[in-house]
Amino acid sequence: MSVNFQELRELLSAIAQTDITELNLKSDEFELTVKKGTVVSRTETPSIPQVTIAPAAPSPSNSVVNQSVSAEVTAPSNAEKQKWLEITSPMVGTFYRAPAPEEPSFVEIGDRITPGQAVCIIEAMKLMNELEAEVSGKIVEILVQNGEPVEFGQILMRVAPE
Repeated sequence: MSVNFQELRELLSAIAQTDITELNLKSDEFELTVKKGTVVSRTETPSIPQVTIAPAAPSPSNSVVNQSVSAEVTAPSNAEKQKWLEITSPMVGTFYRAPAPEEPSFVEIGDRITPGQAVCIIEAMKLMNELEAEVSGKIVEILVQNGEPVEFGQILMRVAPE
């Protein structure tokens, strides 16, 4: 069975506009489970799930030993990585780092964030949805490029909490 991503986007957008918190669709060839948390109301956009933040799993593939002849760079230890929090996409859409192409990004690696601060935009069905941080901390990784499509639950950024 092939998946029609346009229909899937429309379904997720419709769910985001309701009080539904969990949906399970299952057939012999396909299974879809959608779960969302609390709903945030915006004046110009429909209600959307808030950014989900959970502890990050350690990733051994991120070690950097020597990037140039003159400087040695080491990756954070596994203990540091385990403390990082993840900002994930609450919906299927397109990721944007800035409010407009000619404007600066909401956040950069190394920036300190506070709860309620906008960190990016996810465009879904021609609606621009600002994602807000739920914790204070420092942005340590941005895992998505500007203009890239993102999936529900995809990790967008990692934050070292304060």
